[in-house]
Amino acid sequence: MIEVRLPDGAVRTFPEGTTLREVAGAIGSRLAKAAVAGSVDGRAVDLEYRLTTAAAVSVITADSEAGLEIIRHSTSHLMAQAVKELFPATQVTIGPAVENGFYYDFAHDRPFTTEDLGLIEARMRELVKADLPITRELLPRDAAIALFREMGEIFKTEIIGDIPEGEEVSLYRQGNFVDLCRGPHVPSTGRLGHFKLLSVAGAYWRGDSRNQQLQRLYGTAWADEKGLKAYLHQLAEAEKRDHRRLGRELELFSLQEEAGGGLVFWHPMGSRVRHVIEEFWKQQHREAGYEFLHTPHLANRELWRTSGHLDFYSESMFNPLTVDAEQYQVRPMNCPFHILIFRQGLRSYRELPLRWAELGTVYRYEMSGVLHGLFRVRGFTQDDAHIFCRADQIEAEIEAILELTLATLRTFGFADFQINLSTRPAKSVGSDAIWEKATAALRQAIARQGLDHVEDVGGGAFYGPKIDVKITDAIGRKWQCSTVQLDFNLPERFDISYIGEDGQRHRPIMIHRALMGSLERFFGVLIEHYAGHFPLWLAPVQAVVLTITEAHDAWAEEVRRTLLAAGLRVESDLRNAKVGYKIREHTLKKVPYLLIIGDRERQERTVSLRGRQGKDFGAVPLAELVSRLLTETRTRTATQGPGQLQEETP
Repeated sequence: MIEVRLPDGAVRTFPEGTTLREVAGAIGSRLAKAAVAGSVDGRAVDLEYRLTTAAAVSVITADSEAGLEIIRHSTSHLMAQAVKELFPATQVTIGPAVENGFYYDFAHDRPFTTEDLGLIEARMRELVKADLPITRELLPRDAAIALFREMGEIFKTEIIGDIPEGEEVSLYRQGNFVDLCRGPHVPSTGRLGHFKLLSVAGAYWRGDSRNQQLQRLYGTAWADEKGLKAYLHQLAEAEKRDHRRLGRELELFSLQEEAGGGLVFWHPMGSRVRHVIEEFWKQQHREAGYEFLHTPHLANRELWRTSGHLDFYSESMFNPLTVDAEQYQVRPMNCPFHILIFRQGLRSYRELPLRWAELGTVYRYEMSGVLHGLFRVRGFTQDDAHIFCRADQIEAEIEAILELTLATLRTFGFADFQINLSTRPAKSVGSDAIWEKATAALRQAIARQGLDHVEDVGGGAFYGPKIDVKITDAIGRKWQCSTVQLDFNLPERFDISYIGEDGQRHRPIMIHRALMGSLERFFGVLIEHYAGHFPLWLAPVQAVVLTITEAHDAWAEEVRRTLLAAGLRVESDLRNAKVGYKIREHTLKKVPYLLIIGDRERQERTVSLRGRQGKDFGAVPLAELVSRLLTETRTRTATQGPGQLQEETP
């Protein structure tokens, strides 16, 4: 008999050789039915895994995060099996689970079509009905190479060739299909079924553009039909909110191929929103004790050698320029420039902390295949900041940063946050004491905000622990924008120091911090979060004055000038067109308020106030209108609340 320790601390005994499926059954029939895999001493294994020694055991269920990942990975194998059965000459490469789904890369003799996706999905459903057992086997490396070579699978053969000689290779079989995989997987194809194939995209073997181009089939998979339907609804909503389409329709931005891929052109309407965002950002930072910096867009290549970017980040950097026989590099990061400013002159412990912020544009090389609207570009502006502080100041600074981050995100209309804390990896720089102090400071800052967090043990960078903040948008998608990263490495590389109270030189702690991340990406998130219906304080045009006839033009112009003088972004539409046509046009442009003027409004010196959702607020005197619009703008109202003027945005 062997002892099995369960997650609740209970210890039970089972005969040696008991499977995890049998352990789940002994605990309860409901658990056994929900089980898709298990964990033994922290390692995920199949349900048919046999226990031979005492161990800590847990059962992975379909509705858990780990269970969903296993379902998605198993569904990628199901898709590969269907592809091989329908198109036998196709070669399989790799097929992992990803967030919300899975993909598999194939070498196929022609592009997959929409009709092909339908055929593949139908065959997958037939395989689910067949309820084929999914079994694991181990083969010696050379035997596995021979097997896949005989099958004509050159990509799998290449992968196995990278495994050291003498090691065993893990394979999974389901019916006539065999794949190279560490697993675990669900017990049989019948445990799958809640999936949908979504799209086809191009990919390169092993992500290298010098290698053969492949075709990537994307799909989504869930534990039940409810989860699948909810996600497909989310996708449909996301398509309606696509920032690329709304960017064109609302004349916010464009991506001009003549100038090169991944470079954003901010149009007047988008630039208005950007200006509002930047002014709010500056106000927040002035109040939080930051100073602003402006630094160059390029620097001598040796600077990037000192910072380590040439060693660790060169693939994401553009090729250098030659200036006066020396090589210069456009910046992929702002941090080395801030360090150079810190290094000017002698610093005292009394000066610390120094909080420096910059809206700094950076340039990173992204392959053309991954460029995507505002979400993945080659030139973007980071709302970057770096804090130089003493070790005893870390906790207070981290707490202040997190408080500023959450306050900023809440102002933009986000209320649901996921906090991830990444801790010290096996290879790292810095003393145990400073790592412990820094990590504890991050934990305490999160706790003081009353937030839960997920720890990624060992997931920090080699130079320090970090916090990542994910926001949830209006349709439930999560976006990682904000990050707080401690750095014990760059101060060492650049040999920066301050004079301590003891008169000796000490190394400062450097904190990298971004609230919104990339302004471009954050703007894209905002467009989709609000479906283009920006709240009044962000809207590029806050109100439009519409006349019924030209007899009302004079009063309309007075209204417009009064609102402009108050600092509101307002336009007028005096065209000789039906007012219904004007209302429709500006409603489609998602202008928050329409100010309609006819005979009565001109005589009473009022405006007829209409919201973009069609709500009629009636006649409003001009002075009252100015006051109400300014109040809503200054309070940065995101949605309707008690007494608010604006109706709920979608």
